[in-house]
Amino acid sequence: MRMIRDFPLLVFVLSLVVLWLSAQIGVFCRNRSRPLEEVERTDLATVLTATLTLLGLIIAFSFSMAVSRYDQRKNYEAEEANAIGTERVRAALLPAAHTERVRELLRQYLHQRVLFYESRDERQLEEIDKDTAALEVELWSTVQAAAAAQPNPVMALVAQGMNDVLNTRGYTQAAWWNRITRAAWCLMVAIAIFCNLLIGYGAHRKGIILFLVLPLALSTSFFLISDIDSPRGGVIRVRPQNLESLAQSLNGQ
Repeated sequence: MRMIRDFPLLVFVLSLVVLWLSAQIGVFCRNRSRPLEEVERTDLATVLTATLTLLGLIIAFSFSMAVSRYDQRKNYEAEEANAIGTERVRAALLPAAHTERVRELLRQYLHQRVLFYESRDERQLEEIDKDTAALEVELWSTVQAAAAAQPNPVMALVAQGMNDVLNTRGYTQAAWWNRITRAAWCLMVAIAIFCNLLIGYGAHRKGIILFLVLPLALSTSFFLISDIDSPRGGVIRVRPQNLESLAQSLNGQ
């Protein structure tokens, strides 16, 4: 089940509204209480500065985490393409009857991997996972049968190549599951709300546009973090460029 963080535009709108309302609540609380003395305003400014600094650090760390996970997904896409291309070449070392079979299965497998990166539909992804798993079983069975019939270093090399193909797919899936945790999101949002409450409470006057500045900046930051961290929901996604290039080269051959 997809969560709010998987829809960056929704994250932007919700955070903008919630943070702006937080500032307005702060203004309301200030109006209902006695005026702040100068010493109290100085203390409030100190607390606000410290809180904003903490929020900035958490946003920076979260952005860094999102970018590192995005880079990881890109690297594993390249490794998948390299593993599939290498195994297709090594398939020539198999007996003739197995060579064509393995290459055809790898072509189908490559097509499923490209679909995995491009699809956003959950039902289609379930079908892709089923088809991919079935192809993996068939690929390994074919190579295993050939290696068992001729147990030698050459067949071991082919089997190792197939093992790399299957492993890289597992690494890719793990990288796509590796997201910024819900606790980190809750902490960012909570501190952001608290900051806007303090700003509204300590403001000297009302101003709709004035109180939109910080919520807009924070909402944009949350949007960008969510977009980069979401493998399928955002605009910034990992394109299977290496897999597509490999597929085009195979079709050309």
